[in-house]
Amino acid sequence: MPPRFRRPLAAVLAVAASVLLLTACAPTVAMQPAADANSPRCADVIVHLPDSIAGKAQRETNAQATSAWGDPAVVLLRCGVSPIGPTTKPCITVNGIDWVLENDPAASALRYITFGRTPATEVVIQHGKGGVADASVLPALADAIGEIPQQKNEKCLGTSDVTSPTGTPTPTPTSTTTQSG
Repeated sequence: MPPRFRRPLAAVLAVAASVLLLTACAPTVAMQPAADANSPRCADVIVHLPDSIAGKAQRETNAQATSAWGDPAVVLLRCGVSPIGPTTKPCITVNGIDWVLENDPAASALRYITFGRTPATEVVIQHGKGGVADASVLPALADAIGEIPQQKNEKCLGTSDVTSPTGTPTPTPTSTTTQSG
């Protein structure tokens, strides 16, 4: 090989080796993809996720349509989970995104699922020592989650939003027609 190509080739190889070493050192968060992780809508969500949440840097994961933040990971996200139907579980709206709290609010990690969006997105937020507050996570995800459109007529409702019947319905008379021959 001519000497004029040796130096650039050596430099390229050194940079490539450095990149491989740095990549190999970065711990990957092991996750399981959701059933509908290959949805193009999930791809839209993933490319719009923030680089950090609550001061925690985004980490690499080993599963499609997933993300994690913090070391150790304190926020986990999976897009492509099955949408949930009507529920009596707590539902909150944060920056236009409806979230259903799936587990006990006193748990050390809270699991939220979007409501009214297909596919749905699941977020697990670790609380306690080293954890983060929901109030710093859910708003940070709103722009990315908003890439999946809200389904019409599928919104979080509170008890004050629901009207109950006030009495026994009365039958409405129906008309009949006869044919004569």
